Amino acid sequence: MDIEGSRVLVAGATGVLGGRLARALKAEGAEVVLAGRDSARLAELGDELDCQTVVFDYSDPDSVSGAVDRACDELGGLDCLVVATGAVAFGEARQLDPEILTGLIEANASGPIHLITEALRKIEPGGSVVAITAVVAEFPTAGMAAYSASKAALAAFLAATRRELRREVDILEVSPGHMETGFADRALAGEPPSMPEGEDVDTLIGQVVEAISEGRREIRYDPKSREITVK
Repeated sequence: MDIEGSRVLVAGATGVLGGRLARALKAEGAEVVLAGRDSARLAELGDELDCQTVVFDYSDPDSVSGAVDRACDELGGLDCLVVATGAVAFGEARQLDPEILTGLIEANASGPIHLITEALRKIEPGGSVVAITAVVAEFPTAGMAAYSASKAALAAFLAATRRELRREVDILEVSPGHMETGFADRALAGEPPSMPEGEDVDTLIGQVVEAISEGRREIRYDPKSREITVK
């Protein structure tokens, strides 16, 4: 997809990765609408980038569909959706609180899936969907069972959707390892375990932008080699 002049909705724009992706896409000449739940932070970023904003709640289907419709109205159509919403929790599976599980599923699976399905009804042929999963989708991690499962659900949805739309819309899964974004410190429950030094955020953002322009399918972190592969 040619990023310059493209019409992009960034959901989860108030997070570190979502905000950095919005800035990078804007710098490449995209027209961007920012979406998120934190109205104050969203307004601040909108002022910084001179972008329209949409406040939405991924747990509310009407709010999700309304965000996509609003973005299309503002942009005059839609070429790309970036999904950077997410939540994490830590702790043993046998101690999992049902409310925490619901929150993880909404933030990491059902909310993003609903966003993607709504956007796919609007995205023009040749457009893109970009969604951030996590390395635990492929390598489930002890102490993060529910988080791993919620990210794996989104990864499976992306893989199947890519097969359905392989000649129409590019589906890019971004599956990073641990990054120094403060994400683990905002967990819904539990304390993060000791983690290795995080990946470089700037490197990942550059790879995502390049992958969008080249119509790639995956950006994947290998925890054994600590290398990132792009396919």
